[in-house]
Amino acid sequence: MSGEKAFATWEEAVVWLRNQPDQRQLVLDAFYDDPLVGAAERYFQSSEWQAITELLAGRCGTALDVGAGRGIASYALARTGFVVRALEPDPSAIVGAAAIRNLVRQTQLPIRVVEEFCERLPFADAAFDLVFARAVLHHTRDLEGACREMFRVLRPGGMLIAAREHVISKEPDLPQFLAQHPLHHLYGGEHAFLLDRYTGALTAAGFSAIDTLAPLQSPINLFPYTLETLKSAIVTRLTQKVPVAPLWRTAFASRLVFGSLLSMAERFDNRPGRLYSFVCHKA
Repeated sequence: MSGEKAFATWEEAVVWLRNQPDQRQLVLDAFYDDPLVGAAERYFQSSEWQAITELLAGRCGTALDVGAGRGIASYALARTGFVVRALEPDPSAIVGAAAIRNLVRQTQLPIRVVEEFCERLPFADAAFDLVFARAVLHHTRDLEGACREMFRVLRPGGMLIAAREHVISKEPDLPQFLAQHPLHHLYGGEHAFLLDRYTGALTAAGFSAIDTLAPLQSPINLFPYTLETLKSAIVTRLTQKVPVAPLWRTAFASRLVFGSLLSMAERFDNRPGRLYSFVCHKA
């Protein structure tokens, strides 16, 4: 991108990004476009959120959206039936707490904003039925402390969904991931941990069961792809090597065959920063 620079705040970086015509798709994929209510509704309709609602399995009650950003997940949680507390330390009217408050005024959804960091949650023990954290854990200054706090504020039987967390296979992969990240160079703040670091922190926090969703296992980790658009992209790539697109489409028409392909691909997926999600239960 021409004219790249480092910015003092995330809001400045996002405003600059939105003004780059060649980055329109990235802005849309990250839900940074306006009007915010339209971006939030698009997230609510996304295959990522539909996969999350399957994990919720009819749960309801109170939800804490940690690191809520501009509020797209808070909106989706409220639309799903939760009473939501949106935790967001950035006061920004574009990417932070003020943006969420404007969204609440427009939609009248049951969302209340709290400006604080997840390492020190200003809530009583066992206050929430659900804690939702989308791309949050890899940003924390104290991963273990943040996990302990999320466990503390969950009620017995409650669930934590930590979605879309960047994973590296070995520590030397981190610089490569940061260099490849499309937004890190604008403001910084990105990070990634070893898979064992995430699961170890969640286990030490007290979670009794942790389901790990691998990068190709769930639409949560595929976005902006869906299973269908990913299939199309793979067919296109394979056709460039062996130009028989109808054959590839026929081969992948079966969900079982395509699922088996992705399962095999998982064994060789060592991309620095690939996405994992964690579904954690409090006994």
